Amino acid sequence: MKYHIKDIGLSGKGKLRIEWADENMPVLKLIRKRFMKEKPLKGVRIACCLHVTTETANLARTLKDGGADCVVCASNPLSTQDDVAASLVKDYKIPVFAIKGEDDKTYYKHINAALDHKPNITMDDGADLVSTIHQKRRALVDHIFAGTEETTTGVIRLKSLEKNGLLMFPVIAVNDALTKHMFDNRYGTGQSTVDGIIRATNELVAGTNFVVAGYGWCGKGAASRAKGMGANVIVTEIDPLRAIEAVMDGFRVMPMKDAARIGDIFVTVTGDCNVLRAEHFKAMKDGSIICNSGHFNVEIDIPALKKMSKKTRMIREFVEEFTMKDGRRINLLGEGRLINLAAAEGHPAQVMDMSFANQALSAEYVTKYSKKLQNKVYAVPKDIDEKIAALKLESMKIRIDTLTKEQREYLSSWEMGT
Repeated sequence: MKYHIKDIGLSGKGKLRIEWADENMPVLKLIRKRFMKEKPLKGVRIACCLHVTTETANLARTLKDGGADCVVCASNPLSTQDDVAASLVKDYKIPVFAIKGEDDKTYYKHINAALDHKPNITMDDGADLVSTIHQKRRALVDHIFAGTEETTTGVIRLKSLEKNGLLMFPVIAVNDALTKHMFDNRYGTGQSTVDGIIRATNELVAGTNFVVAGYGWCGKGAASRAKGMGANVIVTEIDPLRAIEAVMDGFRVMPMKDAARIGDIFVTVTGDCNVLRAEHFKAMKDGSIICNSGHFNVEIDIPALKKMSKKTRMIREFVEEFTMKDGRRINLLGEGRLINLAAAEGHPAQVMDMSFANQALSAEYVTKYSKKLQNKVYAVPKDIDEKIAALKLESMKIRIDTLTKEQREYLSSWEMGT
């Protein structure tokens, strides 16, 4: 078995952490139990370009137990948990190509190693597999019948391909499932982002001016959690609907050029580039902390920050201090990459349970119906979404009401009215 990881000797610690996460992923566990019996993915080759974490390990285990021949590579150079990668290789016999802190050359070497597996299904978090296939490995399309996509940024890239008539195989937008983005993006990103900032800096959040750039589901989560810790939250937006929503949720809303002057901690969660740039760095206070929790590090214009500084130093493990020419210091966390995975452990297992249940069931769905799908970006089927929500409630021992016959008739009637 070919693989490329940091140290196979870390597997013992990784296995314990994988098992701990598994105890908090009851929905995926139920799916894995069924997959072991039915083998719905028998003979299917799957390449998974995901954050190599304990939760991803349990997804990979589920796919393998369903009969799939899967391989895993990292979707971010800083998100890999090396002990988890070691355990996947040693204990579960799943090839992994991922090392925490790998450079860009190694990162794409690992992506190509995963694609050398000649997958039938691509499983992406940011569309790097799909992008590489469309740009450099087009011959692989003969083997591929579908893909899945985990994150907002990846779905944006895929819809751009579809709009331009360039998408070469169907992809399920797992990110857009209600049981994914409403919970994973909001509660998972919200908690883990603040967790990453605190682990990296040991700063007190209470009393700070905490600037959140972007008020999508991830931004809502980050703003809510920062507010809960006593921060004065400021939201910046380009969408008027989201901006008014942020105002009505109790947050101050202003342009970034104004927020830059008063902010203490800045988090970007937009999916776009250069959200924090030179004009903002010029206005920031001494000691400002900047970080990103969107998928790629392009949200912060790091080249401009480097150009504006007279010296830099790593003042803490995940904190790079940039000293400006006027003496002000700006602290960049986690190289501008996902702070919740660079400095912390990413989303809690309880929310990834639903996200990865969507991945597993979407893989089963495309295996069964691939011949009926066109080269489009598809939503997760509603019945899968609802099934996952029902299983999650069941695992939490929460019961809900059902409609009576009379209520069903009322909702489907036009005659009854008032």
